[in-house]
Amino acid sequence: MPWSGRCWRASRGVNRVAEGPHRLFRRILPTALFVVLASAGCDAGSDASAPERGERGTAARPETPATASTVLPERTNNAWEITPFRLRDLEGKLHGLEDWKGRVIMMNFWASWCAPCQYEIPEFVHYQEEYGGKGLQIIGIGVDEKRKLANVARSLEINYPVLVLEPSAARPLMSRWGNDTGIIPYTVVIARDGRIQYIHRGQMEQEDFDTYVKPLL
Repeated sequence: MPWSGRCWRASRGVNRVAEGPHRLFRRILPTALFVVLASAGCDAGSDASAPERGERGTAARPETPATASTVLPERTNNAWEITPFRLRDLEGKLHGLEDWKGRVIMMNFWASWCAPCQYEIPEFVHYQEEYGGKGLQIIGIGVDEKRKLANVARSLEINYPVLVLEPSAARPLMSRWGNDTGIIPYTVVIARDGRIQYIHRGQMEQEDFDTYVKPLL
């Protein structure tokens, strides 16, 4: 049964940088991460109907926006694990994050049925084109069927790798990267040295990129 979700537009919140030595390749994220729901997002755990194809603006939006902020407390005895993974891209080639070690990584979780996900993708395409030569690498993690992801990738002319993640594995993986709610889009920004610098639930805005990503390039 395919994933489906509800989408909404929420009031703007303050997003925070992840502080402390969060080393990507040590498999542990030991300190607190502070995040606030951003301007738009999808509840990946909802049982609402999803469109067959990922077209912008097709997902349902409840009338009441989500405005609550979430603080992820420090875990002392059970630290967040940075779980190594190998996922296939749309051509079937296996990849791991080590393939892009030394670059500034924006790892973005999205789905074809998630309207806010697709609203931000054209901006990501622009960022990759504009800043790829300066060390930026955007990686799309598609939580959906390969066929649907490929359709969206062609339609939006995505110019960065799209890796396919089985929906059943998405929430556990995102939880280990600081997203216990399962909200997408969800973006993790990793510096060249493997440190997680910023996590963002919901649709990213230009000011978020300018504030938290550009200084790393």
